[in-house]
Amino acid sequence: MKFHIAINLERMDPTEDISAVNAHVIEMVKMADDAGFEVVWAAEHHALEMTIAPNPFQLLSHWAAHTKNIRLGSGVANATYWHPINLAGEAAMVDVMSGGRLEFGLGSGAYQREFDRMKPGVSTKEGHSYLAEALPVVQALWQGDVEHDGEHWQFPKSTSCPKPLQKQVPIWVAARSPSTFDHAVEHGANIMSWPLTMPFAEAEKYRGLLDEAIAKSDKPYAGQFAMMRHTSVWDDDADKAATMGAIRNVLGQFGNLMMKAGDVVNGFPDKIPFDELEGNVRVEPAMLEENLMFGTSETVVGKLKEYEDLGVDAFIYYASMGLDPAVQKRSLQLFIDRVMPEFS
Repeated sequence: MKFHIAINLERMDPTEDISAVNAHVIEMVKMADDAGFEVVWAAEHHALEMTIAPNPFQLLSHWAAHTKNIRLGSGVANATYWHPINLAGEAAMVDVMSGGRLEFGLGSGAYQREFDRMKPGVSTKEGHSYLAEALPVVQALWQGDVEHDGEHWQFPKSTSCPKPLQKQVPIWVAARSPSTFDHAVEHGANIMSWPLTMPFAEAEKYRGLLDEAIAKSDKPYAGQFAMMRHTSVWDDDADKAATMGAIRNVLGQFGNLMMKAGDVVNGFPDKIPFDELEGNVRVEPAMLEENLMFGTSETVVGKLKEYEDLGVDAFIYYASMGLDPAVQKRSLQLFIDRVMPEFS
């Protein structure tokens, strides 16, 4: 099993210093690079302090300057918000600036609140059609001149400037729905899935959707299957308590976005009362500890072996949950020292 890390710049309240947040994230990325993590992922989100990532390619270029080996993934750019020429050029520039370390991840979006601001009149349910159209167009632009007359974009002959250094940039698609798995397999893309706070059975469901998509396709599939989970490794009760408090706090804000309940003031979502949360954002402590990649190093190793047995090729350590920076670093160091060696 390979290991990736996903991390956001995040502010949970207005008192937090953005420069200190940036410095902490750089330190985490450098720790992951030194430890042999394969990829670091930067998301795209807008107008939210809990996920400060208006342009994943800008973040990746910044991280490239502070790292040596770790590959740099857009995890993920939202196809709906980008023009394909802009998207192809921004991504290719990361590849050039990093010496050929780009992993290109594309998705269809998550929050309707964000769509209402970035693409008014478009529903999150329509995001898949933007993804399906954008991906092959970006790949064509990386090869040379192309004209495009599609449903969402039309443009005369054009190309990506610059071109990627890599002859074949690894492509990733964020997938949870059957149609997205089908599309990813059809185009030979690697797949990343995130079961949110759902139990292991949700990961098994995604594996089943991937197997069904492969069975339906008339093409051989050799892509990677990656799974992301919020992760925290602890060796004392204080860090366990800090983790559980942080994840429940952030889920209260996340529930606001997923359930379209509450307000967002200056980028900070109101917290939905715990007893009103449901579905993917339930916050029962025992459930969270069981379902997420939480626990002592021995517990985390045992959970990871279940994912390995399921056929997960890469585990994405999702570090961001509003956790105190010192606790976050201790968790990552425990993962590096006590968990990763069990899979070497």
